[in-house]
Amino acid sequence: MKKIGFTIGKFAPLHKGHQYLIETAMKEMDEFYVVVYDTDVIKNSPQERAEWIKKLYPKAHILYAFNSPKQYGLDKESVNIQMKYLSNIIKDIPVTHFYSSEPYGEKVANYLHINNRIVDKERNVVPISARKIRQDLNANSNFVEGFVYKEFKKKGD
Repeated sequence: MKKIGFTIGKFAPLHKGHQYLIETAMKEMDEFYVVVYDTDVIKNSPQERAEWIKKLYPKAHILYAFNSPKQYGLDKESVNIQMKYLSNIIKDIPVTHFYSSEPYGEKVANYLHINNRIVDKERNVVPISARKIRQDLNANSNFVEGFVYKEFKKKGD
């Protein structure tokens, strides 16, 4: 049976933690999809953020999550809203694994009846978050690729 994994994210910006997750998945899976969500937390478009991923991982398949639901949370209603939306994006892909480092990974995997693969949940391998990078890009520049740093900084000015 072919192993097909996916992850979701804003990649705002793409950082070494995201890269570690994607690299782990691509080693373990036959195919891997990255769902890039829209967001207003940074000015780089979903297409620009997807290009960052494609530049580093040309074999990863990119899917876009435009006009995503704004209701988040791990409560039943929020999960249901998000999962109906996400199911529509991946509807024809026979995914077998979901990759994340977040608590919602279990919800996604359970909803889709697939394997939940947690990667570096405690952030021991790559101790960073996109929020920390957005708060102080210069202090955390070692956690982003040079081209991502340049494009992210340019849009932030």
